[in-house]
Amino acid sequence: MKIVFLGSGNVATHLAKALHAAGHRIIQVFSRSQENATLLADKVGAEAVSRLHLINTEADLYLFSVKDDALQEVILQMPQTKGVWAHTAGSLPMTLFSSRKEEYGVIYPLQTFGKNRELNFIDIPLFIEGSTPATVLFLENLARYISREVHQLPGEKRRYLHLAAVFACNFVNHMYTLSSDILLKEDIPFAMLRPLIAETMAKVTVMTPREAQTGPAVRNDEEVMRNHLELITHPQLKELYTLISKSISSL
Repeated sequence: MKIVFLGSGNVATHLAKALHAAGHRIIQVFSRSQENATLLADKVGAEAVSRLHLINTEADLYLFSVKDDALQEVILQMPQTKGVWAHTAGSLPMTLFSSRKEEYGVIYPLQTFGKNRELNFIDIPLFIEGSTPATVLFLENLARYISREVHQLPGEKRRYLHLAAVFACNFVNHMYTLSSDILLKEDIPFAMLRPLIAETMAKVTVMTPREAQTGPAVRNDEEVMRNHLELITHPQLKELYTLISKSISSL
């Protein structure tokens, strides 16, 4: 299959490499930055372009993997092409394509991506939506080349999946950052927390997160929580500790 990628960020990089490794031809990579387009294009044997009017119009699939707030503008400026148009966003509707294209959809990979960290797509869930049954089948068949976790999911439910992912991934990682900052001030290595983090993650693979919850808030240990609050000097962090503790104790 001939594929054009619009975007060269983390998601585009991992998807393009996985599809290329699975035997598909990435014929072109578009980015507003010629340098960024070239960085990805060189990895998958594609042509790099930085102008939309240079897009190859003969591909089978056009995968839009740009920033959410730029997607609509890119769609409106796209030349007419053959093939299916699909985006990779978790929170945006597929109907953004409806005024320009009849065959369109979504391939949403539920994972956190970093350009310098290699991932095996085989266990990454891919969520598919399409404008027609034929488009759904087309996207699902493509997705199965790189993942054994392929699911059809309508856009309204995908929005909630994306919201849940922000809590489970982005917010949790921010907590690691705050923990690291606390330890840094006391010259304690963040590595001391890694066994605790690993066990916390392991527990939710065999029990519900509610069952796995521990700590002073779930025990309503007010003395420990008061002592913690006395150690926190930053008002915003103190408020965050209080709000999260109240949320835990109310469940």
